[in-house]
Amino acid sequence: MNDHRARFDEEGYLVVENVFPEAAIAAVRAEYAALLDGLCARWVAEGRLRPEVMALDFEGRLRASYVAGLDWFQPMDISLPGGEIAADTPMHFGPAIFSLMRHDAILDLVEGLIGPEITSNPIQHVRIKPPAALLKTDETRPHVTYTDWHQDRGVTHAEADETEMVTVWIAISDATAENGCLQVVPRTHREALKTHCPAGIQLSIPDAALEKGGAVPLPVKSGGVVIFHPGTAHASLVNRTDGFRWSFDIRYNVTGQPTGRNHFPSFVARSRAAPQTELRDADQWRALWEAARARLARRPHIPIHRWDADAPACA
Repeated sequence: MNDHRARFDEEGYLVVENVFPEAAIAAVRAEYAALLDGLCARWVAEGRLRPEVMALDFEGRLRASYVAGLDWFQPMDISLPGGEIAADTPMHFGPAIFSLMRHDAILDLVEGLIGPEITSNPIQHVRIKPPAALLKTDETRPHVTYTDWHQDRGVTHAEADETEMVTVWIAISDATAENGCLQVVPRTHREALKTHCPAGIQLSIPDAALEKGGAVPLPVKSGGVVIFHPGTAHASLVNRTDGFRWSFDIRYNVTGQPTGRNHFPSFVARSRAAPQTELRDADQWRALWEAARARLARRPHIPIHRWDADAPACA
């Protein structure tokens, strides 16, 4: 663990293989397969998909739904969207992904980096990336297409600029340079936060502000993780294969410090000092997000970041 901390402090990231047991990954796959079954069954009943789709495997059903213009991303995401929120905006908060986020194996790694008082930060997403050749020409969502260069500190509100935080990127499928694994520019966490520019739904660092010549791809197998500092500049590569690349990115911060998106709910994932404060029930987790959805649907939209496309650096 000391080796992990030293490398993390030096480079701004870690790649750790074989973190989760196969049973934990299989449970997430099964949970999402059941979720997609329900979505596709509804779309078939509505005449939006052909019945033969139900005989396809998970990736086949994802592909058919995407080609038909049906959105499985938001119903599968473990967050509310950054745009407008309605009282019926779909989202997913199931027991298998909750268990993965609270798994001792990952919390042990996080504890070695930020200490034993750990909050699950609400900036979190599923990323199921189709082959680039399948993407629609107007697809800009970073959770579906490739993700442009950014720092995770840049997608928070400024109140969290001093928060001790880490991002954990969990590979559900093997992530390779061919299918769009992460890439980082090492040691950028030692630099000041860079201006980020909104471009559609993507938020990215202007080309002139980041030297990407030293970028390092970070392949990792299913069940492994990439952990990085919120100041580490990173992006994903393009998925040039015929298959889907599937991951989750979740974050943890020191309990009591601002999350950077305080209109979304967080929870205590581990506390050595007060274990009774830990949230251990997936139903309660889901209820937190349902309550946030109901509250936010009645309020004016709250931007999820601080950046303005009219900034001089974005011209």
